[in-house]
Amino acid sequence: MTPEPGQQQWARKQATPLSEEAFTLLVQGVLDYGIFMLDPQGYVISWNAGAERIKGYAAADILGQHFSVFYPPEDQSSGKPQWELETAVAEGRLEDEGWRVRQDGSRFWANVVITALWDENGVLQGFGKVTRDMSERRAAQHALVERRRLFDHLVQAQEAERRRIAWDVHDDSIQAMVAVGMRLELLADQVAEPHSAELLRLDASVREAIGRLRSLTFRLHPPGIDRHGLVEGLSSHLDDVVGISWGMAYSFEHLLEREPTPETAITIFRIVQEALLNVRKHARASRVDLRLSPADGGILTRVADDGTGAPMSQDGARDHFGVVEMRERAETAGGWWSLHSRPGTGTTVEFWVPNPLPLAASPDGGP
Repeated sequence: MTPEPGQQQWARKQATPLSEEAFTLLVQGVLDYGIFMLDPQGYVISWNAGAERIKGYAAADILGQHFSVFYPPEDQSSGKPQWELETAVAEGRLEDEGWRVRQDGSRFWANVVITALWDENGVLQGFGKVTRDMSERRAAQHALVERRRLFDHLVQAQEAERRRIAWDVHDDSIQAMVAVGMRLELLADQVAEPHSAELLRLDASVREAIGRLRSLTFRLHPPGIDRHGLVEGLSSHLDDVVGISWGMAYSFEHLLEREPTPETAITIFRIVQEALLNVRKHARASRVDLRLSPADGGILTRVADDGTGAPMSQDGARDHFGVVEMRERAETAGGWWSLHSRPGTGTTVEFWVPNPLPLAASPDGGP
């Protein structure tokens, strides 16, 4: 099949090397990157529109000047510009990120690539230099790190307050009620009917209240999550609470590649804990299934029961305190939360939270 005239013209263009004029137009027209050349000693010999936009120098102001003017004083005094040229000569190229200086003296965070340029005889002709302004990306990274720090502090403060309340309830309220129960038992032995029976009924009520308070302290600060991590903490909670206390069948599947940070682990544990409590209170279920899996740089968690389901949508449930708490925990961590529930099909709570590396192990990205 003979190519159409238009196809033939396109094929000829593809086979013809890009002309020097066209290449110059391409380089000069790029605005997102500063692209310019240095002579072998590091003096600027070409300048494009992107370099002018990023660094602030017009071509007439910068041509012939040494490229070290782009570096802050501390880098100039340490000899960094010359070191970078020497490294580019020795290794062919150099890539670096760091502070650079505009014509007006302001600093910006730059990604820089310097490439040594040789002629066909192996003689150094100069350097090609490409600069990209990374200030916005760096600011976004720092904002993300700061948000992580605030989130970690929030989770730590919440858990510290929960521990304090749990200890206060255990050491004060519960002990006081135990003493009341003992007094009621003694009085019941000393008085006649029908007062004795009434005192024993009061004692039973006190013991029931003590049991509820102990359950509250366990929910406030369950043992194991601080010391043993997320998987073992959830496994123990399912065994002790769902299996033994509630008598409910359950399954637990996890495919995690690494243990999340303590703050992420606590966030997931608390949301799962609330979801299981809702199953106990509202679902009339006989079984619940919990699954954790890595997804999109985070952890996807699914809690599904075989209960009657609920006739409410997520919007209808938004005012329920437990639902609000689960959603807010997930969104504060930078994730999302959803509820799927229809009568006769059970309820599924699903949420995703990011699983970042600990801040101390994260790439710095700083100066």
